[in-house]
Amino acid sequence: MEMDPREVEKQKDRRVKAAAAIILMVAVGLTFCVVYFDSLKRMGTDPAYARAWFEAHQPYGSIVYCLVTVIQILLAVIPGEPLELAAGYAFGAVRGTLLCFLAEGIGSAIVLAVVRKYGKGIVRLFFSDEKWEHLKFLHYSPKRLLLFTVIFMLPGTPKDLLCYFAGLTDIDLNKLIILCTICRLPAIVTSTVGGNALGNQSYLFAIGVFAATGVLSVVGIATYNYLVYRHNR
Repeated sequence: MEMDPREVEKQKDRRVKAAAAIILMVAVGLTFCVVYFDSLKRMGTDPAYARAWFEAHQPYGSIVYCLVTVIQILLAVIPGEPLELAAGYAFGAVRGTLLCFLAEGIGSAIVLAVVRKYGKGIVRLFFSDEKWEHLKFLHYSPKRLLLFTVIFMLPGTPKDLLCYFAGLTDIDLNKLIILCTICRLPAIVTSTVGGNALGNQSYLFAIGVFAATGVLSVVGIATYNYLVYRHNR
């Protein structure tokens, strides 16, 4: 049965508005990066400067960090690990973890709410139909909530892609927001602890953290690929 042309037009208008809102947030973030390019560049090589900069710009520095992290979640195709490392590097392990957890929770909630409201058209702004097909089993599996939880907890899995896809399911939105926030915590902690170790020049400890994280990520990615393969045979 064909949809009412007016309903089709309304859905298209909603997608355009959602896309415009995301583009606006991205533009704000990119503008900040351009304006403070020299400072950001120096932060990458000078931990003391990074920490001093954020401290001198409080609470602005923390707000900016959270904004950039939220934008990263919305874009999804940009890796989030460097930002998590930067949080530990600049703010320390505890404060960095809290900021990451807050920002990634907000970003996840926005993604889920937008996708739930505007549908697959928003997902297609960032991901190909091929990626959608690979994860389609999560949409229909009676154990989809458990599968989402397990896959989200695994290190190395594409959590931002999964967050977008989760919004297309009929799982309760509040449960999804909790899942997509809480299950990011292990990856956040390992990254911020490693970043903090680098900032304190505890290089041996940092290497140990990154080595352990790397091994877990390999296992996580292999497990994720196996689950996708198994359910798409």
